[in-house]
Formats: sequence, structure tokens, C-alpha cells
Amino acid sequence: MNFEVFISCAVTGAGDTVGKHPAIPVTPKQIADAALEAARAGAAIAHCHVRDPESGAGSRDPALYREVVERIRDSDTDVIINLTSGMGGDLAIGHGESPMEFGNDTDLVGPMTRLVHVEELLPDICSLDCGTLNFGDGNMTYISTPDMLRVGAKRIQSLGVKPELECFDTGHLWFAKQLIAEGLVDSPPLFQLCHGIPWGAPADTTTMKAMVDNLPDDAVWAGFGIGRMQMPMVAQTVLLGGHVRVGLEDNLYLEKGVFASNAQLVERAATIVTLMGARVLGPDEARARLGLEKRAS
Repeated sequence: MNFEVFISCAVTGAGDTVGKHPAIPVTPKQIADAALEAARAGAAIAHCHVRDPESGAGSRDPALYREVVERIRDSDTDVIINLTSGMGGDLAIGHGESPMEFGNDTDLVGPMTRLVHVEELLPDICSLDCGTLNFGDGNMTYISTPDMLRVGAKRIQSLGVKPELECFDTGHLWFAKQLIAEGLVDSPPLFQLCHGIPWGAPADTTTMKAMVDNLPDDAVWAGFGIGRMQMPMVAQTVLLGGHVRVGLEDNLYLEKGVFASNAQLVERAATIVTLMGARVLGPDEARARLGLEKRAS
């Protein structure tokens, strides 16, 4: 069990949740405010995507990231900034016997283009999705090939940003370890074990334990489940020795029929951690665990 736990809050994501929740953060101000509210509720890390302010769809516009990061850094609230680098990996395979007729939802760019905002803003952490995945129940595929990952990991390393190695299945974990073996990820490596996304690793004890048992000895790791499994997987992650992630990217509800805010989800996770006899770590303590230096505002 982990008795000293940091909480990460994924405040908005890029999924089709606008319209399914009355207060999904969409504008840069809303996303930054959500990150700061989560931090004040006990989150040491804010994991941020951006969205098009008009449509609410996920975006990779560097100007939107810039506004979010500047608002967070200009605040009086300390929080570790973790920006996604996962946008630009969507490939909507054509239907039936026309797989090469890619759908309008396709947004597929190279590994360096996915890092433009990271290069400019130099967050503490950026995510690195460690493999390709059938995403959902249709023809959408997230593309992250070994060659792409090597290029991305090398660039992230050269920028002095900590990669969060997001593993949605066991093969992703296997390849993340290969990146470490090739010297493309500095110690201590940070893993995020992602559970419940169709069709990746299921949100259950057996699967999470199998992944944990295959982590490198020096790994710092966190885990999460989506939807109704968010809070059960908070407890499971702590029991298996990890840190936790919650937030509206992964779950919209505090309980059945009751919409949550990011701050409420962080508070609920902090309560679970505390009732288990563990302590919630602040940003400076999380930085020490991760080997991060505090960046200037």
C-alpha cells in the first residue's frame, strides 16, 4: 500500500462530453479555473487538454494551451502542470470495404507536431500515449507507433519535460519499458495506468495488478478507472502502491444522477485516501517524488 499519495486531476479531456454535463470546462479560462479549483481541493497535478471555445471539440491549438498555462502560472495557487500530447493521433477508418476512406473525425499528425505546445510552454509533465489502440466501439483508432514514440520521447527528454507514460493496455507498458531501456526516458519514470477505456485494459483488480507487477523497480506510477469505476480504482491503486487520478475527463458523476465538479472528485478521492490511512501529498512533495524542479512563473 502507498501511504503517501499525490492526486492528479484530468479536468476536461477531449471526449464527447460537452452536452452530457452542464459544466464541462471548454474555454481556456474555464479549464484554468477548473485546474486551480482542483488544486485547492487537494490535487498536486492538473492534467489539461484544450477545447475549441465555440464547438467544445478537442483541439491542439497552441494559443489555447498558452492561455491555460499562463492563467495557471499567474495565479496564487501552486499546481504541477501536465499537458496532453495525445491530440493528433485520431484515425477514423472508413466503413465496410472502404477502410482507406478516412472519416471526418480523422486528425492524424506526426510526433513533432503533437509536441508544438509542449516545446513552447515547457510544462512540468506531458503525457505520452505508449501505443496504438482501438478507441471505442466503432472505427476510431488512436495511432501511436513505435517510431512515433521514439521520436516523441527523445524530443520530450531534450526539453527537460517529464513524460507521463500513459499505458492503456499491457503491450503499451511493454513498449514504455523499451523506451526506458533505450535511454529515451530519464529516471524515475512516471507511468499512468489507464483502465476501462474500450478496448484497452479493463478496470479490475487482476488487470491492474498484472500491470503493476511488470513496472520497473524505480517507477513512480498512478492509475485510474473511468465512469463508475473511478472511485473504486482510487482505492485499488492506493492498495497496490500507486498514486491516483480523477477528474471530469474520466467520469462525470459524483454519484448516480449527481453531476460532479473536478474539485468535488478530488475531494472525494482525498477522503478515500485519508480514510485508508494514507496522506495526500502537496505539489512540492509530488515534485520531490518525481524529480521535478519547480518552474519559474
